[in-house]
Amino acid sequence: MKWMDISFLIVMFLFSSCENKVAQTESKALQALVQSYEEHEGYDEEEFPLGVFTEEYYRSEAEFAAEKLNELSELPLDGLNETERITLTLLQFVLQEKIDFYEYKRYLNPILSDSGFHASLPYMVRPLTNYTQVRNYLNKLNAIPGVLEEQLGNVRKGLEKGVSQPKVIFEGYESSYNDHIVNDFRESYFYSPFQKLPETLSAKQRDSVLSAAKEAIETSVVPQFKKIKAFFETEYLPKTRTSIGISETPGGIDFYQNRIDYYTTSSGYTADAIHQIGLKEVARIKVKMETIIAELDFKGAFDDFLNFLRTDERFYAKTPEQLLMIARDMAKRADAQLPRFFKTLPRKPYGVAPVPDAIAPKYTGGRYVGTDAESTDPGFYWVNTYDLPSRTLYTLPALTVHEAVPGHHLQGALNLELGDSIPQFRKDLYLSAYGEGWGLYTEFLAEEMGMYTTPYERFGQLTYEMWRACRLVVDTGIHAKGWTRDQVVDYMASNTALSLHEVNTETDRYISWPGQALSYKIGELKIREMRTKAETALGTDFDIREFHEVVLEQGTVTLAILEDRIDKYINETENGK
Repeated sequence: MKWMDISFLIVMFLFSSCENKVAQTESKALQALVQSYEEHEGYDEEEFPLGVFTEEYYRSEAEFAAEKLNELSELPLDGLNETERITLTLLQFVLQEKIDFYEYKRYLNPILSDSGFHASLPYMVRPLTNYTQVRNYLNKLNAIPGVLEEQLGNVRKGLEKGVSQPKVIFEGYESSYNDHIVNDFRESYFYSPFQKLPETLSAKQRDSVLSAAKEAIETSVVPQFKKIKAFFETEYLPKTRTSIGISETPGGIDFYQNRIDYYTTSSGYTADAIHQIGLKEVARIKVKMETIIAELDFKGAFDDFLNFLRTDERFYAKTPEQLLMIARDMAKRADAQLPRFFKTLPRKPYGVAPVPDAIAPKYTGGRYVGTDAESTDPGFYWVNTYDLPSRTLYTLPALTVHEAVPGHHLQGALNLELGDSIPQFRKDLYLSAYGEGWGLYTEFLAEEMGMYTTPYERFGQLTYEMWRACRLVVDTGIHAKGWTRDQVVDYMASNTALSLHEVNTETDRYISWPGQALSYKIGELKIREMRTKAETALGTDFDIREFHEVVLEQGTVTLAILEDRIDKYINETENGK
């Protein structure tokens, strides 16, 4: 070998070695930043098991986030691999949200139409399987008074500043506190986990726990819900606003754009642009719906068909048990199709159960409730069996695939089961544009899976898709265009086959939660757009299982990251890599 050749190899080796050292340095710097973020507690979780909700806490969190964002901005990117770059981008995203939360004073308005600082407390009610869980649950119950004192203080400040929820969304809201005001502690929903204590408890422990539980319900739970009742009925409702759009509140126009950017994980959408996307989607979907109506040879107009669906007994279960049985059958049929469409499936199973009575009245159809990766509990697809005349069977297949598999359970469980190269904050991360976009995409995918067995069920899928398209129109209508509540209800009722109960609960949700409803359709449109792009570019080389692997294997990401990954997948497949 010539001396020049040897010299060249030595130079290349040294260059490669330097590159590796640079990459290792940058990777370690990112790991250190991620670790400092994940180890940051902000408060003592043992002392405050339900959290801290003071203005001082949120200010300190924003200052911490700003400090970390500055450190990330100084970190070179050249030496980071794809997973690390995604980690950096997502960390920047969640840190900015911490800053925005404080800057827009969102802690002053911790109330939604179907949840809130007190209405979310029933979520901590779970079966108790060991003494540690029992003790932790008791600690949470006894922490309720302190939490409510902080939260009520925040809401009072919000009222003073004109930051509150519209009065119109509180129809029926009294159940969120009245249901927990009981005369006998054993009737409290919060006491229900103590009705079946773990068998591993000794007799002495059991007696001690039951005594402590009685005291907790009688001193830390029931009196607090009485305080909440008095607050809402004598302070909040008489003073809260009558306008419904967030743009009509102080700083509301800027805040709504901020929520659009957050919930679409993008900076390229305006309220006007999203409104127009929604109108086009509504028109497109309506053509498909009318095609099915014609296929069924229905005699009557579109509104007549919707009325037929809302009133014909064949489309409703007779009992809660029947509704659950049908949902379980659909979920099992979806399970059987998964290997045809996915390379990687989650280890965590899921169950099908009713939405708890304490929160069912404000829920539209159902919900997925996940668990920690280490938990021995399954995930749950909750089916709402409250008010059966509003629970349409023809929409149940779409609801089932969205909430269970291949929707939220599959995506959420896989997210928790990501490998060691993915930091914990990413495994815990949920972004609506990705998660809800995926859920809505799976309703479209379910047709390929054979989940829709009748024209009515196909119409049900379209009415769910129409529902999410209408959200683009009405959310922007409410918060940027001055729409009234009646306008929203009329638009939803005339374009979807949702029951009128569902239309009204959904309308209140959009009013109380600006921007979140945009995430579903915007996310789904992006996933479908990228699938069409991949199918067109790859032709016979397109593999649906591989496409889904690329969408899911990095867990929750922004839509921009997802688009970059699909473009890379297309390029590598075209080049035979």
